Amino acid sequence: MKKGLIAAGCLLALLTGSRMTAAKPGDAAKGKDVFEQCAVCHNADSTEKKMGPGLKGLFKKAKLGSGKAVTEVNVRAVINAGGNGMPSYADMLSDDEKNDVIAYLKTL
Repeated sequence: MKKGLIAAGCLLALLTGSRMTAAKPGDAAKGKDVFEQCAVCHNADSTEKKMGPGLKGLFKKAKLGSGKAVTEVNVRAVINAGGNGMPSYADMLSDDEKNDVIAYLKTL
């Protein structure tokens, strides 16, 4: 059964173009540095809206503005896709930088 699941996962990865690597844990200190470019539009120390929503306590909330649960996957999707005036950071940040900024957001 395990071989079938592994094969199915590999096929899915090939079809979707995703890599089957474990996500590297983020570094919150590095994420704080990466967040400087986000701070133009987002407050880190309050929930007060700047151009975008304030992100203090983000991972303590039940839902994002979109109504989706606040999870690493959903926050990464927002970072990647952008929307509502926010640019897509899919190609502007590396996977490591995204891991780092998510680790930082968890500390807010």
